[in-house]
Amino acid sequence: QVQLVESGGGLVQPGGSLRLSCVASGSIFVINGMAWYRQAPEKQRELVASVSGGGWIEYADSVKGRFTISRDNAENTVYLDMNSLKTEDTAVYYCNAGISSRPWINPVDYWGKGTLVTVSS
Repeated sequence: QVQLVESGGGLVQPGGSLRLSCVASGSIFVINGMAWYRQAPEKQRELVASVSGGGWIEYADSVKGRFTISRDNAENTVYLDMNSLKTEDTAVYYCNAGISSRPWINPVDYWGKGTLVTVSS
């Protein structure tokens, strides 16, 4: 089995910064794309940022210039550095990864349980 565990959420004032981490563990042969999603109260889950296995990075327009996604393949970890946080960034942030547990097996989508980020004064 594979697990994704997020950490780093919390309460921060507007304009502040946070760093989220997500570690993948378990039966891992290769990790393809990794991404961060978020879901605010009464809103649909949305993609925040993604990084492919080859390093291609994309961001939601709402976070461009403020958030940075990165990955450490040796540690099976993806990070999300969030700067200049706004109240509208308040949400539960979820880690997502496409992981193959064995050679020649198509990757399976895995999700973490989420970490809450609250931006408030």
